[in-house]
Amino acid sequence: MQEQYNPSEIEARVQQDWAEHKTFEVTEDPNKEKFYCLSMFPYPSGRLHMGHVRNYTIGDVVARFQRLQGKNVLQPVGWDAFGLPAENAAIKNASAPAPWTYENIDYMKNQLKMLGFGYDWSREIATCTPEYYRWEQWFFTKLYEKGLVYKKTSSVNWCPNDQTVLANEQVQDGCCWRCDTKVEQKEIPQWFVKITDYAEELLNDIDTLEGWPEQVKTMQRNWIGRSEGVEMTFAVDGSDETFDIYTTRPDTVYGVTYVAIAAAHPLALKAAETNPELAAFVEECKQSKASEAELATMEKKGVATGLYAIHPLTGAKVPVWAANFVLMNYGTGAVMSVPAHDQRDYEFATKYGLDIKAVIKPADGEADVSNEAYTDKGVLFDSAEFSGLAFAEAFDGIANKLEAEGKGKRQVNYRLRDWGVSRQRYWGAPIPMVTLEDGTVMPTPEDQLPVILPEDVVMDGVQSPIKADKAWAQTTVNGQPALRETDTFDTFMESSWYYARYCSPQADQMLDPSKANYWLPVDQYIGGIEHACMHLLYFRFFHKLLRDAGLVNSNEPAKRLLTQGMVLADAFYYTDDKGARVWVSPLDVTVEERDDKGRIVKAVDSQGHELVYTGMSKMSKSKNNGIDPQLMVEKYGADTVRLFMMFAAPPEMTLEWQESGVEGAHRFIKRLWKLAFELSEAGEVPALDVKALNADQKALRRELHKTIAKVTDDIGRRQMFNTAVAAVMELMNHLQKAPQTSEQDKALLVEALTAVVRLLYPITPHLSSVLWSELGNTDAIETAAWPEVDESALVEDSKLIVVQVNGKLRAKITVAADATKEQVEALAMADEQVQKYVEGVTVRKVIFVPGKLLNIVAN
Repeated sequence: MQEQYNPSEIEARVQQDWAEHKTFEVTEDPNKEKFYCLSMFPYPSGRLHMGHVRNYTIGDVVARFQRLQGKNVLQPVGWDAFGLPAENAAIKNASAPAPWTYENIDYMKNQLKMLGFGYDWSREIATCTPEYYRWEQWFFTKLYEKGLVYKKTSSVNWCPNDQTVLANEQVQDGCCWRCDTKVEQKEIPQWFVKITDYAEELLNDIDTLEGWPEQVKTMQRNWIGRSEGVEMTFAVDGSDETFDIYTTRPDTVYGVTYVAIAAAHPLALKAAETNPELAAFVEECKQSKASEAELATMEKKGVATGLYAIHPLTGAKVPVWAANFVLMNYGTGAVMSVPAHDQRDYEFATKYGLDIKAVIKPADGEADVSNEAYTDKGVLFDSAEFSGLAFAEAFDGIANKLEAEGKGKRQVNYRLRDWGVSRQRYWGAPIPMVTLEDGTVMPTPEDQLPVILPEDVVMDGVQSPIKADKAWAQTTVNGQPALRETDTFDTFMESSWYYARYCSPQADQMLDPSKANYWLPVDQYIGGIEHACMHLLYFRFFHKLLRDAGLVNSNEPAKRLLTQGMVLADAFYYTDDKGARVWVSPLDVTVEERDDKGRIVKAVDSQGHELVYTGMSKMSKSKNNGIDPQLMVEKYGADTVRLFMMFAAPPEMTLEWQESGVEGAHRFIKRLWKLAFELSEAGEVPALDVKALNADQKALRRELHKTIAKVTDDIGRRQMFNTAVAAVMELMNHLQKAPQTSEQDKALLVEALTAVVRLLYPITPHLSSVLWSELGNTDAIETAAWPEVDESALVEDSKLIVVQVNGKLRAKITVAADATKEQVEALAMADEQVQKYVEGVTVRKVIFVPGKLLNIVAN
């Protein structure tokens, strides 16, 4: 064994061995318990960042731990390879997205291998390949046949200068990111998948996700947003027209003083034809993009339409206003407004001088709406025959009356909207729909799949190449000329089923059900909590679609979810001659002064600029505080980087990147290597004779097996990798101080180190592989078993008892583990340190905590 720890040499050798032996390639084995461990796959942006490293290290730790439990472990990897960044890079570099993407995949693949992740590379997928997206296209056609796909006109961001649709991220301050033209809202046809058909099941099944974080489950419940309410119909005065509204507070219906409709509502558009002020307002709303979340904080604006609605219960006329806080894409595009009992309605009514009528009051008082709305559920008054009723009774009574008069009905609604999967960008999977010459819209026939996206294109920065290329869209279906759909899929489509494709990536069908049902559901899924209401919801939805298509037999895609925290780093800048901030990499900073609490007071860069320290923030390009993992691996080794990542913070918390912490992890690894080297120099060591251990040896072995128990629980059940590492570090402190004099001493150290390298194997696999071999094991550590706790080693022959007199520590004595209170008291009273404090006083009471404490109360 070489004396010096050389990570670059060790890691390259071990990784080569894994590759040659195909160590992590697995097949289905019904005789072994399976474990499917999956981290959210990366976008091939060019190089890994520390967020990637943390995510994938956690996954690798879990997978390797389960492997040593004797399970058949699948840990695949692939690439979420479609999307807008590739288009942007292609425009910038005057190239096509495909070569940029494939070059990045090759580079990042080498980085993942450099970090020692134990992936089954035979299952690698890239979502931009026809071999992958053909099955997504096929499945979409099947969903269409089942009535779960439809096309409707919906609002998009439109640049009138470039004549193109913009993604939300391409709209900057309301303008086109390319030409700075004011962005408009435009209605265009788009494809949708009916996720709302599964809303109730998606909501109810959250309760079965026992291994998911409560925060994620709460976010999904809120996103789905189930509500029970009443849909009621308002007639338009002087017209045969009607419109519907939905409310969860029918108890307030007698307080309606106006109705608000979206600027894009048909009633508003018709009224605008003869109302210039309203027409201008409609145009203003068209050019503003407001999400549902933004409605709560934006300034409330409106214009009277000149129309009046007929209250469905009282027959009273109430004015109809077009308002910017009502969106046509949410609900019915109209809301009943009760300013006395809704704060938004109150602010609008106050601004425009509209009536405010209270109809709800506290059970023990009066409603005061002189300054704000009273929004609690109370008792009705001034509400016809429903006056005096509480919320529940009023809800039922008013709903019954509306239903009896044919003016309304009870209804369950969801905040969740159907999934719009159309994107007007190029770098995505073509949507497999065609329009025949006679106007018939139909799925692309199965024998014409996949609809292949051409990769040899030039991006002009304006129009999608497949929209610009008229010839590409032309095809023939059943002998008739037809036009292909030129929209592409939302990239969430690819990431919603990739986990299932990993089970049979070479199958000439979407999934091989026998293989999919062996591996699924995923046992451990790992990724950021920012995906809670998009990817993770679509992920669950798609699994139910696969189940209903007979491709899988489970209800949910993943049993357990871990959401890792962000990686933070110090951020520094200086101000240049033009007053602009220049952010400096932490790797180029020298800290010259800290305060008494260790906070940075003075720092300079390599050019001598005195820097402003802004604290820890998320690693980002904008603040130039990202740390390149490759530099750290080249400097310290992959095992050190992995060890620091697991030790620095609990996995779900933010991790503060400190190179001093990386250096500390490196020193620990070198201490472990040094101890192993010393043992290897001692020559062959006989087997440990457990029955012949002395008291000190028994104590050390007890620490070893207590550590095995703790690390096993920390990694397997609690997933607290930081405390697992801390426990091993504490054990190593004991091992380094242990004598190596006798053969028993050395044999005990060999047993301990053999256990330690297995405990650390999930985290530092290269180091552990080498030390495992150096400790005399002929098999590969990947085929070894996780160390087991020897319960007999945990049995203590003696206990250290703290002796107090009147609550103050006076002595520590060693007693037999089964010593009685009387025996411990006698030994304590005989101790000369204790005698000093009990001589000449009266002992009033003796308090004994078995195995821990004896407190003598005297005066």
